[in-house]
Amino acid sequence: MRIITLEEHFATPGFLDGPGQDLKNAALKFEGRATRLIEGLCDIGDKRIAAMDAAGIDMQVLSLTSPGTEQLDAAEAIALARESNDALEAAVKRNPKRFAGFASLPTAAPDKAVQELERRMQSGAFKGVIINGHNRGRYLDDRFFWPILECAEKLNAPIHIHPTKPPQPVFDAYYGGFSPLVSDMFGSPGWGWHIETAVHVVRVILGGTFDRFPKLQLVIGHLGEGLMSLFQRLDNMTPAMTKLKKPITSYLRENVHYTFSGFNFPATFLDLLLEVGVERIMFSADHPYQSMTQARAFLEQIPVSAADRERIAHGNAEKLFGL
Repeated sequence: MRIITLEEHFATPGFLDGPGQDLKNAALKFEGRATRLIEGLCDIGDKRIAAMDAAGIDMQVLSLTSPGTEQLDAAEAIALARESNDALEAAVKRNPKRFAGFASLPTAAPDKAVQELERRMQSGAFKGVIINGHNRGRYLDDRFFWPILECAEKLNAPIHIHPTKPPQPVFDAYYGGFSPLVSDMFGSPGWGWHIETAVHVVRVILGGTFDRFPKLQLVIGHLGEGLMSLFQRLDNMTPAMTKLKKPITSYLRENVHYTFSGFNFPATFLDLLLEVGVERIMFSADHPYQSMTQARAFLEQIPVSAADRERIAHGNAEKLFGL
């Protein structure tokens, strides 16, 4: 069974000296796992392939790790997107059967982002886009970003929305008041990242994005970022109220795809499966933040037929991304 993973991360020296500096500083302060994390992010060659082989992973679709380019000003974002995409394209060309890429874009400059996306998709190394959440408090429903969405739809380039921290005022109001460690975890991987991403996706829908760009496809991770538990409540916002063409959950079933991202949780998987069906679910491991081996073992345990396991492991990704 071919195994493709879709939320797999890397970093460049320029990223670690820029928006990823907090990650780098933490690794320098704490030995052990943090150091290994940085090493894993920076390796997009033989060592990573050896780890994939050991876990039984055939292909990774790689993306620049959070916070990506989205919190930079336009000039910095343009330079970092170009540098990281150049590094990723080179890695894919060295190992085209093992790696593919999601292009980073300077979302702060939509015209330049469109140019970057067109160039990268033409290279054949890239299969879509990675956007790490809001751009300094502006979300993809903002018409400022619609040139990017229009281009992505035209090029059949799915957009992977990866979590990021909420805007600082939201972070302070929701997650402040505890020790720095607790607040950081509460506002990020412990809870806030996932709620933030779910809110982002609902904003994209409510903004009429898919009515304007009906063929546009989004990808989100972590088995749906909690959205599937609230499908019926979301439809309390009826089309008569929202002025959309369809109920909110129709867009969640027709314009959004969902990956595992290291969420090896049987109950969460079953909830998502019941809401969106097997055709919308794809495997991922969240390397190097989570274990490829553990993710691979979980894939073997999910209660689906052999044919559906094949769809989740590789078939759905092959269809969506042309892999």
